[in-house]
Amino acid sequence: MYNILICDDEKDIVRALKIYLTNPDYQMFEAYNGEEALEIVKREEIHLILMDIMMPQMDGITAMKKIRIDNNVPIILITAKSEDVDLVNGLNNGADDYITKPFNPIEVVARVKSQLRRFMTLGGGNPQKKLISIQGIELDDQLKKVTQDGEELKLTKKEYEILRFFMIHPNCVYSPNEVYEKIWHEPAIGNDANTVAVHIRHIREKIEIDPANPRFLKVVFGQGYILERGRD
Repeated sequence: MYNILICDDEKDIVRALKIYLTNPDYQMFEAYNGEEALEIVKREEIHLILMDIMMPQMDGITAMKKIRIDNNVPIILITAKSEDVDLVNGLNNGADDYITKPFNPIEVVARVKSQLRRFMTLGGGNPQKKLISIQGIELDDQLKKVTQDGEELKLTKKEYEILRFFMIHPNCVYSPNEVYEKIWHEPAIGNDANTVAVHIRHIREKIEIDPANPRFLKVVFGQGYILERGRD
């Protein structure tokens, strides 16, 4: 699994790139200015960044320079044809490649695959582990199997994906709408938060000794859900 950060102040651009890059091996993160991108890079293990040049609050070049202080993750700049000077500046300050608006979807996918392949071949990073273990819960992402203290748990596909998401991001709080959008890959509307709540309840019934007083998957009042790593 590769973590890809898409950073652009135009939500339609972010949405389009997510569609182009739809792939079960890619986990998408979104940011809408350079400051948000920096926060995600600090919090998550990112394997590739698509970064717009012209953004409010902090532009892409400034954000890239800050990222480059201690991170060699591949950065592909998103640029308009009118931004040639900024593009040259970006390439001179650490960008690995660029794509120009309007995008050719085939080219976008090819450039992303090329940079990920190069980065991993050179030992710059490692894809997320296929085996994740937290306090006796073990998720094998290759076999798509979850065990607890050696006993296999029977999860539905969505239950598996939700549990996997929280195990990849332990000790992080996510709202019901955020969980829905990450797992269902569409905007959350209406009763979608209730859909997430139902799935969370079913997961608790399978992993918790007392689902009403969970040890693992907990509610943070007014914010969302968290899977607490604790001590293995």
